Amino acid sequence: MLFRVLAKDQLISLYDILAVNHIVGPVRKGTGRQAAPLYDFDFIYDFQELRLDYTATTHSLKRFILPASETLCTFTLQQESWQKQVELNAYKPIVYFGLHACDINACNRLDKVLTGNVFPDPYYAAKRRNMFIIGVGCTPQPFCFCRSMGADTALHGFDMFLTDLGDAWFVEIHSARAFEAVNGLQCREPGKREHQRFLEVTRERLRRFTCHVDTTDLTKILDLEFQADVWQQWGEKCLSCGTCASVCPTCYCYGIEEHVDPDLRHAAKIRHLYSCNLIDFAEVAGGHNFRPQAHDRLKYRYYHKHRGFVEAFEESLCVGCGRCGQACLAGITVPEVIASVRAGEERHV
Repeated sequence: MLFRVLAKDQLISLYDILAVNHIVGPVRKGTGRQAAPLYDFDFIYDFQELRLDYTATTHSLKRFILPASETLCTFTLQQESWQKQVELNAYKPIVYFGLHACDINACNRLDKVLTGNVFPDPYYAAKRRNMFIIGVGCTPQPFCFCRSMGADTALHGFDMFLTDLGDAWFVEIHSARAFEAVNGLQCREPGKREHQRFLEVTRERLRRFTCHVDTTDLTKILDLEFQADVWQQWGEKCLSCGTCASVCPTCYCYGIEEHVDPDLRHAAKIRHLYSCNLIDFAEVAGGHNFRPQAHDRLKYRYYHKHRGFVEAFEESLCVGCGRCGQACLAGITVPEVIASVRAGEERHV
């Protein structure tokens, strides 16, 4: 990895170099509770729209690389034979400008399932190959627990990472493409002062983490507490709306629908992202539902994130971004649920 120091006024030049591609980044979308600004990822057409000082985005990057609805293939009947058309829906490179470490790590963890598994997903893989990722240092929010999940620092999965030193940007270069982009800018190698300032900024960021999750022996505790009454208590609160999965950067459950035109000459196979909290998630042909109760569905979502994925890939699928708790209409948060399971009873704050 190479390191450079980039003057603040050179950031727009970096943007201009990369703007030959589509650029997605954090933009301000409005105002939320207590007049707090709301941010989300969107396509950017002007450098002034880019808000690298954002706190957290309402939605994750998932809608760009794992869309809520995606046509996988279409079929057309021509002269008594079917013609199949497959589009991977990845047409040109996209620059993702300003991702926090938790979102970069979310992509890395999705990769383990969707590209590194026995049956890789070609649609997801095509979009991942077309990504140029620029990370940026964050300011931890009261609901962030990414440090507990080992996702507060990105070690790979990006091309370039920016840390704000106040009067300049500290740039970590992680790919040949990033080196080529930075090579055309006025930058220099960091000196002792920049090294010291980088360490100070890092220490200050770590001090800002106030939300923590105790993951010590969590997989064992989840096994021991599989039948605990606490799941029933949380299930009574859960609305089974699936909002948590829609904002989660790593939920990837989906269903497939096949649409056939009435004239039987055209058809399409469409993938829709789904949520394991929805009431019909485990319903099979014949109408039998393996998980008819809300507390069972909620429990299995936690077991998948913090038990099953850990067993398969040696890390949790959850990256601790806290979006699910912020979006949950019932006020259910991961730190509270896990703390209550460890304690054997529900906790209130």
